[in-house]
Amino acid sequence: MTVPLSRKIDGKKFMWDGVTYDDKQKAYEVTVAYKSDGFETQLIEEDDQFLVYSRRVAAQQSAD
Repeated sequence: MTVPLSRKIDGKKFMWDGVTYDDKQKAYEVTVAYKSDGFETQLIEEDDQFLVYSRRVAAQQSAD
């Protein structure tokens, strides 16, 4: 299986975490960990494997 490093989902770019998970529960736990760190996540199933994609918008700095 060839996994794209990034995907556009709902017009937003998500990056793959580089791991293919055999277990949906483990993949879900990874998404929860990313979410607790402030990331948006998507869990994708392909060919009986689970892929985790995430994204985080960079914080803007105020101009002084």
